[in-house]
Amino acid sequence: MAELLLLTSAPGGSVQVLPALGLLSHRVRTLPLEPSAIVEAPEVDIILLDARKDLVGARSTCRMLRATGIDVPLILILTEGGLMVVTSDWGADDFLLETASPAETEARLRLSREKTTHFEQENHPEEISSGELFIDASGYTARLRGVPLDLTYKEFELLKYLVQHPGRVFTRSQLLQEVWGYDYYGGTRTVDVHVRRLRAKLGVEYEQMIGTVRNVGYRFDPPKDRRAKEEERAEAERARERERAEAEAQNVEQEHA
Repeated sequence: MAELLLLTSAPGGSVQVLPALGLLSHRVRTLPLEPSAIVEAPEVDIILLDARKDLVGARSTCRMLRATGIDVPLILILTEGGLMVVTSDWGADDFLLETASPAETEARLRLSREKTTHFEQENHPEEISSGELFIDASGYTARLRGVPLDLTYKEFELLKYLVQHPGRVFTRSQLLQEVWGYDYYGGTRTVDVHVRRLRAKLGVEYEQMIGTVRNVGYRFDPPKDRRAKEEERAEAERARERERAEAEAQNVEQEHA
């Protein structure tokens, strides 16, 4: 059973948009087709976008969703006429006609999930590295500058998940769903506690790798390696030397004026 998110402005629920869903066992969440709903969209397996009546709005929404960095299949629900308008630059992965049978709907949903799983396996290798942080996903170990980190299972899973999505912002609720699972009933404060512990174990120099986005959540900011830091320090020192030299030159000119 998959977790589906249906974005639609039509009344009546998912069965009115795609009747075949009423005969399948997938869990379907419905949100209004508007920007605020997209920002607050929960983590799901597949997103269905109702493009039957507003193709222009659907195209804009597709692009907005891709801009947020979603990495789940995005499937359009269309009428026959809509097929003539949709192009690859919309960013959708597939489409379903509103008249699709349950068998066709199930097949397209399954294939979309399998493609995503294969892509993730290729792009999320067992050895993950970012700067001087190395994660062995199969061995459940993490090293920072060659030193093993003493992490609990959930701390490791949280760190691994964030590192796999560098720069992407996750709400506390999204992290609960992805790391702890849909069956976990604890509050979002659990995420804050684990982030605090992770930062403490990363140490003062590297705790900023887990960044806080105020009023939203957390993200992983890839660390800079020592060479990059040394180059930045050297460039800053050169800039200060230039400023001192320019200031001395101006003083000499003023004295001889």
